[in-house]
Amino acid sequence: MQHASAAKQAITPEEYLEGEKVSQVRHEYIDGELVAMAGASDAHAKISLNAASLLKAHLRGSPCSAYIAEMKAQADATKYFYPDVMVTCDEDDRKRNYAKSNPTLIIEVLSANTEGYDRGKKFEYYRRIPGLREYVLIDQTEHHVDIFRKEEDQRWLLLSYGQPDEELCFCSVDFRCCLVDLYEDVDFALARAVTSGM
Repeated sequence: MQHASAAKQAITPEEYLEGEKVSQVRHEYIDGELVAMAGASDAHAKISLNAASLLKAHLRGSPCSAYIAEMKAQADATKYFYPDVMVTCDEDDRKRNYAKSNPTLIIEVLSANTEGYDRGKKFEYYRRIPGLREYVLIDQTEHHVDIFRKEEDQRWLLLSYGQPDEELCFCSVDFRCCLVDLYEDVDFALARAVTSGM
């Protein structure tokens, strides 16, 4: 006979931030609850690294910094996430050691079990970040990138790219590349096998 588990004890944002400094497992934090982060596939890791490397080279000498999955983004006072890649140009963020509060660009590499969340609730949370101008979703099983761009009227415009030789622009940081550059060294057959559970 199974016993009902006790209700989870919510932890404060301060407790979360201190705990993450010593935890061997990364957790996102949503309204007092911890969500453990899963490991990344080969394609996921390569796409994230490609995007971060291209952005780091582009941003050299600018006031902006690119970060890969180890740095937290704070969506509001009770929500922290680990984006696959993010860029912040915010002066105050340069003084924040463990989380950035005002990124201008966030990139997530999609996986089968997180795509709905990344497109839905997580995007809703990210939209609370005042300086966020672009949210980029990269498919790991085929050449496909969706860019959600915040317009001057505060509405979000969706731009989709699906051809390897298409040029895309992360206009928030004045960065351009061909779609195929984000997928350098990615084995789509392996990526599809992972998403199909093989």
